[in-house]
Amino acid sequence: MEPASGAEAAGSADDAAEVLDGPLPEGVRRRVVTLVSDAFGGLSVAELPAQLRQYARFTPSRRAKFAGNAMAAALESAPVFRQRIGERLREAQPELTRALEAGSLPAAADPVDVAAAAYVLRPAGWVKLVAAAGEEVLRADAERADEAAQRELEGVRAELAEARERTKAETERLRTELDAARKECDAAQRKLRGALSDVKRGEAALRRTQAEMDGIRAEAAARVAAAEAESRRLRARLGEAEASVEAGRRAVREGRSVEDMRLRLLLDTVLEAAQGLRRELALPPSAGRPADGVDAVEPGRMSPKDIAARALSDTDPAVLDQLLALPQAHLVVDGYNVTKTGYPTMPLEKQRLRLLGGLSMLAAATGAEVTCVFDGAELAAPVLLAPPRGVRVLFSKAGVTADELIRQLVRAEPVGRPVVVVSTDREVADGVAKSGARPVASVMLLKRLSRV
Repeated sequence: MEPASGAEAAGSADDAAEVLDGPLPEGVRRRVVTLVSDAFGGLSVAELPAQLRQYARFTPSRRAKFAGNAMAAALESAPVFRQRIGERLREAQPELTRALEAGSLPAAADPVDVAAAAYVLRPAGWVKLVAAAGEEVLRADAERADEAAQRELEGVRAELAEARERTKAETERLRTELDAARKECDAAQRKLRGALSDVKRGEAALRRTQAEMDGIRAEAAARVAAAEAESRRLRARLGEAEASVEAGRRAVREGRSVEDMRLRLLLDTVLEAAQGLRRELALPPSAGRPADGVDAVEPGRMSPKDIAARALSDTDPAVLDQLLALPQAHLVVDGYNVTKTGYPTMPLEKQRLRLLGGLSMLAAATGAEVTCVFDGAELAAPVLLAPPRGVRVLFSKAGVTADELIRQLVRAEPVGRPVVVVSTDREVADGVAKSGARPVASVMLLKRLSRV
């Protein structure tokens, strides 16, 4: 803060001479805060007291709302800050400030404005001006309160008179209705006495009839209960017998059909594998011949260069061709994993159609069994879809994910059958690999389908 000049020291001496007896009247305080907030923006940050610098960027209304107490305290404790606010006030309201410093107040000026300006400028006699403004505010508030109370009293008197008139009229109407009601009540009582006599006779007859009906119901209920108990016992025995027979039939039927199917499929796999191995090793149909011992490279056999060229990358579609060329190969595809890898921006329906079309052509070209699995949790309604030729299409049931359905398909296959699972999901790949299947990436299938 800058050092105070001689004039500022004189102002401090005058302030010390004139001191308010109590706090500022609330109306004068609010006006003082408004004056300081409006003049606040004309000062630089260096000219502000330290406790007010954080409000330098606030709008005048926000400063008055959030920094009112801080500005009032700074105005009281920092004479230099008060003097700078007074200079801004002289520029904004020259007539009022000149009149205050000259000691002649404008007749039309608001006492609250005069008191707020006097509090900031601190001319001679400013304490009296502030006190007079506070008394004027209190007097005006009292007059407004008296006027409001008088208007409210007059309204209450008018409502009371109106209520009395309504009460009188309502009392007359109720008295007339009461007389008519008494007459109707006397007539109703006479009818009621006659009706009560009839009711008593009817109740006696009803009690007799009720007793007879209760006896009949009790006997009928006993017979029905006995019949129902016997019927339940017979139905339970019949149900147990039917369940036992059906369970036996199902066990025999499923056991034979599943085991026969697995055995036949495994046998076909072994036979085709043996034939493929025989072709791969180029075994002759009979015993060896002398010419077979000559060292040479026969047509169709691989040379060392051919063997070195067999190393393929993990995404080379040739690997998928080699796997599907195995006997009885079964290709299981994680549908949405492939489509959302290859063409994620397409709607789900078009994703399915595009993938199934490519799989149909792949099945026709390789002869492998192809099963495509989709997650049924993403379906809002049943899918109307005709599976393409050579492709089995499955949706997972409610509560079962497509990943779990793929693992079930792999576990259902006999040990030894080549099963290839297409999915980029690491959890799916690890799970099917433990069951003996060969996982491949979705990118490999997409590359293979792109040249179908």
